[in-house]
Amino acid sequence: MRQTPDKTPDRAPNRAVFLDRDGTVNVEKDYLIDPREFAFIPGVPAAIAQLKRAGYLVVIATNQSGIARGYFTHSQVAHLHQYLQTELKKYHTAVDAFYLCPHHPTAGSGEFTCTCACRKGEPGMLLQAAAELNIDLSRSYMVGDKGADLQAGISAGCHPVLVRTGYGEQTLKQAQTTAWLERGVIDVCADLAAAARLILARG
Repeated sequence: MRQTPDKTPDRAPNRAVFLDRDGTVNVEKDYLIDPREFAFIPGVPAAIAQLKRAGYLVVIATNQSGIARGYFTHSQVAHLHQYLQTELKKYHTAVDAFYLCPHHPTAGSGEFTCTCACRKGEPGMLLQAAAELNIDLSRSYMVGDKGADLQAGISAGCHPVLVRTGYGEQTLKQAQTTAWLERGVIDVCADLAAAARLILARG
């Protein structure tokens, strides 16, 4: 589900950097919803600004099963994202679009408790963004701290980058991550700032 107004696609396909939110952009906190508890991981605002100056769209794609669980609402998540944008404005930058999945396959008991195609590691949010924002996924990146982020990027045809922030260290120890590393499927970076440097070095 998208949280930004529709845009008219440019004629030339865009490159994008998709970002997981919790543990990648902001300090990990379970079911974060209170703006007073929001904090950027150091270096994140500058990294976003650098990517945008280089011509990348910056798109946050986030699983928010707290909606399915009844912990908070869509409007509360939108309010938090508005706060995130306000904080980024201090650095003269912004996120281009937010996509969220409110679903969980088993938790909760309402309309959002279901199997869906948008919950990462499914690629639905990235595919939707590509269609709506004219993104060339083969020239784009997915940056996150969990295996589900990496799998969504791989399934969408993006290049996945694992950051060590958030749950990144735990993800790095998983067998699936080891297999991806052995095959050269993913890159590993200390944080989003390092990931941005890698992406920009590749042009």
